[in-house]
Amino acid sequence: MTISAEVSYYPLKDEYFGPIKDFIRRLNEYTEITVRTTGMSTYLIGDYEQVMTALTQEIRKTFALPHSVFVLKLLNTDMREVE
Repeated sequence: MTISAEVSYYPLKDEYFGPIKDFIRRLNEYTEITVRTTGMSTYLIGDYEQVMTALTQEIRKTFALPHSVFVLKLLNTDMREVE
């Protein structure tokens, strides 16, 4: 099943660009999923298991930093097909 995930990451610290850029960089290393980044969100599109694995692994790594907030929206299709 193909899904789309919209992810917004808010590090609660003064220097927030670095952690956001690092999170997005790590997501882009998953070649089996499509990653699109906008000014406010990052979108992951691909097989359910692969998208959820990438999110689980990278959010876990990010939670090693103090005070991280994530907002997620999940769609049970490829969002490019409903635009």
